[in-house]
Amino acid sequence: MMTLSITFWGTGDSMGVPRVYCSCAVCEEARGSGLNRRFRSLVHLADEEFGTMLIDCGPDWRSQMEAVSLRQIDTMLITHAHFDHIGGLPEWADMNRWLGRRGRAYAMPDVIEAIKRQFPWLTNQIDFVPIEGLLQFGGWEVLCWRVNHGKNGHAYAFRFNHSATGRAFAYCSDSIALQGEELVPLAGLDLLILGTNFYKEPFPFESRSVYDVTEAIELIKEHKPRRTMLTHMSHDIDLAHDYALPNGVTFARTGMTVVV
Repeated sequence: MMTLSITFWGTGDSMGVPRVYCSCAVCEEARGSGLNRRFRSLVHLADEEFGTMLIDCGPDWRSQMEAVSLRQIDTMLITHAHFDHIGGLPEWADMNRWLGRRGRAYAMPDVIEAIKRQFPWLTNQIDFVPIEGLLQFGGWEVLCWRVNHGKNGHAYAFRFNHSATGRAFAYCSDSIALQGEELVPLAGLDLLILGTNFYKEPFPFESRSVYDVTEAIELIKEHKPRRTMLTHMSHDIDLAHDYALPNGVTFARTGMTVVV
């Protein structure tokens, strides 16, 4: 049976870990043994049916590519146009230029417009394909849907469904307080990849943009994915600490691969 492997190249929030300005215990540990060292969030998908794909392309993209000795990317999906999710696109475009290739990136139309405003030259080497319905990659049908991103407006998430096996997973890195129709694609998942900045975020709700772990646990209890992996973590999360997460819920770690 064909399987899709998902590898976490980055599990950090918008600033990564360590913060260059910070000497907290987590940041200091990250500078040493590196257990908590986190590049900006990005996952690599590999499937015999559709090749090599990334979800997002943040400013650590070059280091992430070098870490796995990869020299070519077939396809990208982009969740939204914040710098921590698109900052590597100019380097990907330059790679394509030198290789004599064109990249292909799928995103919602408003995301593509925002990217082109920031980096208008990227279209010289990258074909940006607006998402206008369901996508198909090999046997995987992909739904893109809009999610609340709190003070930052909105982002998008992706749900993958495999027509032959019935397997399903979702990638939702930047969201908070999802309601109504935003929650529908979370039903019946084998794997949910969900962004959580803090364990218990202490700041006013109106200033926030991503779930914390305690809120994520309540979401998971309601929608019951078979497995959940938490990503997009700030320097509040210490992977050496036992948070007594529920069964089936784990923090993602750099280099970790899961199979769906």
